[in-house]
Amino acid sequence: MILAVLEQSDGSLKKISAELAAAARRAQALLGADGVALLLIGADPAAVDAAMALDCDLCLTVQGEAFATYAAEAWAAAVVQAAKEVSAPLVLLGSTSFGRDLAPRVAGIMQAGLLADLGDLTVEDGRLVAERSVYSGKVIAKVASLSDVTVATVRPNAFSPAGAGTSPSQRRELEVAVDPATVHCRVREVRRQAATRPELTEASVVVAGGRGLKDPENFHLVEELADLLGAAVGTTRATVDAGWRPHSEQIGQTGKNIAPALYINVGISGAVQHISGVLGSRTIVSINRDAEAPIFKISDYGLVGDALEILPHLIDEVRRLG
Repeated sequence: MILAVLEQSDGSLKKISAELAAAARRAQALLGADGVALLLIGADPAAVDAAMALDCDLCLTVQGEAFATYAAEAWAAAVVQAAKEVSAPLVLLGSTSFGRDLAPRVAGIMQAGLLADLGDLTVEDGRLVAERSVYSGKVIAKVASLSDVTVATVRPNAFSPAGAGTSPSQRRELEVAVDPATVHCRVREVRRQAATRPELTEASVVVAGGRGLKDPENFHLVEELADLLGAAVGTTRATVDAGWRPHSEQIGQTGKNIAPALYINVGISGAVQHISGVLGSRTIVSINRDAEAPIFKISDYGLVGDALEILPHLIDEVRRLG
């Protein structure tokens, strides 16, 4: 079986979980595997019910005090045991902060190949092959694992979320023994910020602003447009370094990679570090006063002009269209 390790938060599955289920089903068809298994660690009943409703054949769950909060060593042990339980040739995790931390640990324990930040999947010569961007998005590489078992992280929004399965899935509880002495780091506290917008890496629409807005107070225009579109708000490293915006909104090589259906950027010139983080976007709309700005080279639509003059008109038009 293909194994997908799901993510949940506050009792709800994260959007990447449904995308992983879809990627697992795609890989199963390509590799001729005998099914799809989903793994949930330390999840509450509501998340388990949501996982079992996805298109899968088996839902594995792991509970216990060792899994109440994220502890890398304990969770890696759970993933390894689940992979052995279903004889998984492929283990999929999200290319998120969670998946990027856990996947290398699992691959190391299993002596498996590791593929990172994957998009579409194909098969060549009987091996799973995937595409990923390298060199800050300048090159698209085809990568394949030569191991019998492969661990891979999947880029958010690379796959359409899986729908409900055609038949009920089975559930199996795994008993995973963890030696407390092997757990060297635990989450002691989680401080949550109140959020009214979608999470940046999972949003289908992202509106981002850069230094071209001239003043941090002008970011209210970006926020207003984002709220009208139900979008996440993003920014660049330059504005974060200047103290205009929090690092959680930073897009790019030292921030977050995004792959929304629509990415609107305002006053962002398009440094290579930023461009590498947005190449997965389906449609890119750029507003910049510099007609030679690098961002226009990757844009589907570009508007040359002062963002502070254009944004109010764009906001009015979006509001009019409702």
